[in-house]
Amino acid sequence: MSRRSPFQPCKAGNEAKYFTIPLLTVQAFFLQTEIILYHGYPAEEYTVQTEDGYLLYIQRIPSGRMEDSCDIHGCPPKEVVFLQHGLLCSASNWITNLPNESFAFLLADAGFDVWMGNVRGNTYGLRHIKYKTNSNKFWDFSWDEMVTYDLPAMLKFVTKKTSQSSLYYVGHSQGTTIGFAGFSSNDEMAKMVKTFFALAPVTTVAHTKGPLKLAAQNSIEISMVHLMLGKRDFLSSSPMIQWFGKHYCSKPINQRFCADLLFLLCGFDWSGLNQTRLPVYYTHTPAGTSVKNMIHWFQMVNSKTFQMYDYGFFGNKMNYGQHKAPLYDLEEMTVPVALYYGENDWVADPKDVENMIPKLQNLIHSAEIPKWNHLDFIWGMDAATLVYKEIIAYMQHQAFD
Repeated sequence: MSRRSPFQPCKAGNEAKYFTIPLLTVQAFFLQTEIILYHGYPAEEYTVQTEDGYLLYIQRIPSGRMEDSCDIHGCPPKEVVFLQHGLLCSASNWITNLPNESFAFLLADAGFDVWMGNVRGNTYGLRHIKYKTNSNKFWDFSWDEMVTYDLPAMLKFVTKKTSQSSLYYVGHSQGTTIGFAGFSSNDEMAKMVKTFFALAPVTTVAHTKGPLKLAAQNSIEISMVHLMLGKRDFLSSSPMIQWFGKHYCSKPINQRFCADLLFLLCGFDWSGLNQTRLPVYYTHTPAGTSVKNMIHWFQMVNSKTFQMYDYGFFGNKMNYGQHKAPLYDLEEMTVPVALYYGENDWVADPKDVENMIPKLQNLIHSAEIPKWNHLDFIWGMDAATLVYKEIIAYMQHQAFD
């Protein structure tokens, strides 16, 4: 297949798209596949269509930096790892650190076939076979639809494409939420997962701190949220945010402020953040979601439960056949799961994680990382040594030390 320039439009389809890039371009301007190629890894991108018509880009690193590409030269099937990003994020989170610090690159160099998912509403999930992004109907989703449609579609696509019946699933933040919900309610999808590695796991947010809690406490009425935020997207990537990241946060004098904005959302850990990479972080994150999805999170803060979207007394009766929003039952999940959570995480608070643990039937490992916040699991400078290497070793040997 011929390679194409990243500056040419890419056609939708299920054929891999290969890219070439000028190496002097700043990474803050790159799309995900361009970052991968910039660091010397092969990159592929595919389109996955969900049952309800959303078109999601997913990315693949089929081999390590020192290997020949499997698709060009052919090689034996590899173990597959699927990485799923968190709330307001995209798959780029797994590759925006340096190669020796980014989980996706480390996995590829360790011999795994690495796939990275994207959910509806983020930078790589803004297409639908019927609706445009200026339509309210396009944005009529919460993470329930990611559980019902996005995750099954992506995992089915990856297992079919790789001819593998199962894979390793790594989720961060909301990526763990849809994993816990999906693997406890969808037996077919659960059978596709060998082991679930949950980084900053979230099923309840009863003890969350910061803006999420503050917003939830002042957002009891859905109509009021819609009045303030509308019914479409929330914190999508925009020229203003991109300018802020590329130009403002690139100046050393401003980096403390830029870091503080992240910490106010997710908890503080000064020692773990490489502030020189803030321009790259900010130009890829936030990547957007729907207002309805944020309302779902506000509802979870207020209800203190792991529940489906609450449509109200009559809306619940119409959608669920009962007046209360149903709960996801964690005790139904039999997939082996390993938990990693941070001491200073304001989203996946340790108290919420510890309350979750007794409900897990097949917990194989649990580790609280001192001082870590919510973002250390994807951007922490010591994430490779404290978490990633242990997970890779387990995947290679099927055992924790």
